[in-house]
Amino acid sequence: MRLIRLRSALLVCTITLASAGVVEAQQPKRERSGEELFQFACAACHGADGTGVPQSQVGFDDPLPNFTECSFNTPEAAADWFAVAHDGGPVRAFSRRMPAFGDALTAADLERTIDYLRGFCDDRAWPRGELNFPRALITEKAFPENEALLTTSIQKGDTHEFTNEFLYERRFGARNQFEVAVPITVQGAEGSQSFRGLGDVAIAVKRVLFHSVNTGTIVSLGGEVSLPTGKESEGLGGGVMRFEPFVSAGQVIRGNAFVQTQFGAEIPRDREQAETEAFWRGVVGTTFVQGQFGRSWSPMLEFAVIRELERGRAAEWDVLPQMQVSLSKRQHILVAGGLRIPLTERGERHMQVLTYLLWDWFDGGFRDGWR
Repeated sequence: MRLIRLRSALLVCTITLASAGVVEAQQPKRERSGEELFQFACAACHGADGTGVPQSQVGFDDPLPNFTECSFNTPEAAADWFAVAHDGGPVRAFSRRMPAFGDALTAADLERTIDYLRGFCDDRAWPRGELNFPRALITEKAFPENEALLTTSIQKGDTHEFTNEFLYERRFGARNQFEVAVPITVQGAEGSQSFRGLGDVAIAVKRVLFHSVNTGTIVSLGGEVSLPTGKESEGLGGGVMRFEPFVSAGQVIRGNAFVQTQFGAEIPRDREQAETEAFWRGVVGTTFVQGQFGRSWSPMLEFAVIRELERGRAAEWDVLPQMQVSLSKRQHILVAGGLRIPLTERGERHMQVLTYLLWDWFDGGFRDGWR
């Protein structure tokens, strides 16, 4: 389940459930539209147009969201909005001024209300949060993000390597994202000197080309430049600038199941110093939720293929079983771990342990949203 970027008061205002039940009982027995439900349950605080009633009128200090702001309206999946509307703000560590409406309105009522308020964003260029699938260990997502990650890889064998990489991702506009990756590596061989220091810094951009909630599909085009900032002589970098064009895609399979894929190439600036490589990565997974709105667990199985084009060597295949788990109540802090297991050339290549700690800073501070 995707992270929730709802502020202190979300979806509906502080109406008592008792009065809501009385009005509900007085309504004719027919299915009301999302607009009717929104005006009945939400407009008193969130405004008939979704922009939010001034704080001086609602009588409390908690800021109210503006549903017409697409940057707020679109990133989260409808299931995340449903959780807060059903159980109230505290279910995601938001203000208690956001009451629970699960007893006053049916699940179908809440779904129609959410569909209506999502329509306050009239710019269809913004991809919806339903297309933001769990992050895999190495496959680039198609959805643009606002995240910070600390990734760690550990490899032992004839040559041991330990790398911490800080990755910063920032969304700009409706469809775009840029990112910066800064690796710090420790590398050496058994019985010899180890080297540590900065690896090759990478800068990337990504743009969504197509997205559709109806088909559950999202496709993005991206490009990365890897700078030779690490010392190649100490095994901390590649020693040459590399360009990496790629295409990423995601697809809903059924329910909470999904598949993501990425393919592209790594092209060195100097062909005499390094080989051009083509790569493909893919992951299939699903998400389970603990209880109705609790912690999310996302088991995934990922595959990676790399092939050097000039030498015509056989492709290297890896498989990566992994699990992502949400930690915070707001689900904006997640952790994942898994293994990268070679399927080919196992005598030359060794298994890696891969982990990451993810912070969706757009959803709140690192210490926010835990209880």
